Amino acid sequence: MKTTAVRLAEHRTLEGERLLLRPIRLDDAADMTEYTSDEETTRFIFAEPKNFEQTERLIANYYLREPIGKFALVLKSEQKLIGSIEFRVDDSTRSADLGFTLSRHYWGNGYMTEAGLLILGLAFDVLGLERVHAAHETGNVNSGRMMLRLGMTHEGTRRKDHLSNGKLVDSAYYSILKEEYEAGR
Repeated sequence: MKTTAVRLAEHRTLEGERLLLRPIRLDDAADMTEYTSDEETTRFIFAEPKNFEQTERLIANYYLREPIGKFALVLKSEQKLIGSIEFRVDDSTRSADLGFTLSRHYWGNGYMTEAGLLILGLAFDVLGLERVHAAHETGNVNSGRMMLRLGMTHEGTRRKDHLSNGKLVDSAYYSILKEEYEAGR
């Protein structure tokens, strides 16, 4: 039987109606810099690279060093990288953590929901996981709305959970179980 890592490696490209999820490449640096250097896009996530050289280093040292589960969100109509989505699997609990970033210029079009549904299909239909979870800083209500659109349940809030811009902030936690995903299809 194939391991989860092998099955995930076999599904490094996912295609939706408007999006292509594929491995991030070094030649994505210009598109990635465009959104990671934008303060509005990145205000609720860890410090992102702010220039082209920093973005190239991030891609080489993070996305290319261990690429499995890290996807570029490419808008097919423009062949443009508009965000990224990470999917970190924990074999011991048959679960995965979902993280994402989307350029603010593409907010409100359902792209992240489309990408999230592709990842949930991979998680439950292909990998046979039991649970997918995600979290967001409580001030980022749009991320919470997107998680609800994916069928996730708000599990609770952890107070002063992580450091953001030098300040301890609260995080809201969400998850979806395999049976909930299957019932919602």
